Amino acid sequence: MNDRPPDCWVLSDGKAGTENQCLGLADALGLPYVVHRLQRRPATDWLPAKFWAATGTLARSWAATAPEMHPPWPRLLIAAGRPSVGPALAVRRAARGATYAIQIQDPRVAPAHFDLVIPPSHDGLTGPNVVPTLGAMHRVTRGKLDIAAAQWRTRFAVLPEPRLAVLIGGTSKHHRMTRAIAQGLGAQLHALCADTGGGLMVTASRRTDTESQAALRDALAGLPVDFWDGRGENPYMGMLAMADGIVVTEDSVTMASEAASTGKPVFIAKMEGGAEKFDRFHKALQDQGISRPFTGAWTTWEYPPVLETARLAAEIKRRLGLPNAP
Repeated sequence: MNDRPPDCWVLSDGKAGTENQCLGLADALGLPYVVHRLQRRPATDWLPAKFWAATGTLARSWAATAPEMHPPWPRLLIAAGRPSVGPALAVRRAARGATYAIQIQDPRVAPAHFDLVIPPSHDGLTGPNVVPTLGAMHRVTRGKLDIAAAQWRTRFAVLPEPRLAVLIGGTSKHHRMTRAIAQGLGAQLHALCADTGGGLMVTASRRTDTESQAALRDALAGLPVDFWDGRGENPYMGMLAMADGIVVTEDSVTMASEAASTGKPVFIAKMEGGAEKFDRFHKALQDQGISRPFTGAWTTWEYPPVLETARLAAEIKRRLGLPNAP
């Protein structure tokens, strides 16, 4: 029987956006890992995050769907999302210093409860063990983009240049996607294609409602456009790889962060609503020459690709004494 502790656990609430941040960091660290997806208990969901900092057992926290959440404890734990706070704290306590606990995003408890907290800088969280990132970590890498370019070249190379990837979000807590917004974005894209003779690679997200998708499709009728309908393999990575520029709706920090990792021009499309933290994020992108507001006009510029996941992985390797740390 092998009692050697596992290298890394990923604790996820199952949401794609939060889980991909954890997986992106785990991939970049190069450690074998297992993923534990957590389910929420309605009877305890109302409790404030600070409650979980004051309690220490897995039985009092949100439950894990996987029965493997027991000793031996991992050397490294990467967690994100509110449901992960309790289990992460419980594992760290139970491991008695053997597990290095990393919490991605603001845990809503004092950062000192963890070994390292990695929030987006626009959240404004500070502390001696806090290392902020510009935007969100993710799984997009140069190597994956090169593979995707080869995989999707036949499909997208038929579109005229400049090719624009268009990443559409949807209604969220802070933003609203409406038919009028979709029609306006479609009109801007139509003007850009008419001016440049370029083509479009468009993908919606889980949050894009059917009415907005239909309005956008109608507005783009007659243009050289590849609009992914959600069937078959997702060509998202191929769109990033084959694009000359990328349009992202302002509701998604993750998609903007993934676009910024390519080093290609990033255009931010307005939606209804907003929030100060999103404004801070987009201002940071603009101030660093990464993004510009989308107006329907085509222009190009250059900036160093934003590689925050790799930067944080190198920092964690340095702190843990792992190989290949700079």
